Amino acid sequence: MMKIKLNFLLATLAFILAASPAFAQEVKVIKYKELEQIRNAPHDTLYVVNFWATWCRPCIKEMPYFEALTEQYKDQPVRVMLVSMDAAEDLESRVKPFVQKRNLKSDVLLLDEVDANSWIDKLEPKWSGAIPATMVFNNKKKQYEFVEGELSQEALQRIISKYKP
Repeated sequence: MMKIKLNFLLATLAFILAASPAFAQEVKVIKYKELEQIRNAPHDTLYVVNFWATWCRPCIKEMPYFEALTEQYKDQPVRVMLVSMDAAEDLESRVKPFVQKRNLKSDVLLLDEVDANSWIDKLEPKWSGAIPATMVFNNKKKQYEFVEGELSQEALQRIISKYKP
């Protein structure tokens, strides 16, 4: 009888842990000011910042390449950040389920800014606002590259290899 209760308890605990959103990847909602702080970070870290959305097919296609970078450089000063351009009201219904379903390991942020015209030129004057878009930078080493459009895995690796620590 004790063994049955223990097995039931363990099975219940396993179910709760598996279903618990507390163990899921966090999606932090940020404003432009926080994004600007990241862009101006003085650290000797290579930042790879990809702008995407759950409704953007090319964004979803290239996402595994960014996830591979997160794994490849996990012990080096490289930080991959996936910045969702989805509407803030879609955080619970679209963004979090998307992140959980794909088990994303990169840092995931949701940019809560409705007027892109007020901040895009400040962040990158060459950016039309189309996604996907990617910024790669290390401010301490004065390294910077911006790509608007979908990246192949090879193209992304070429960019990173120019700047990696």
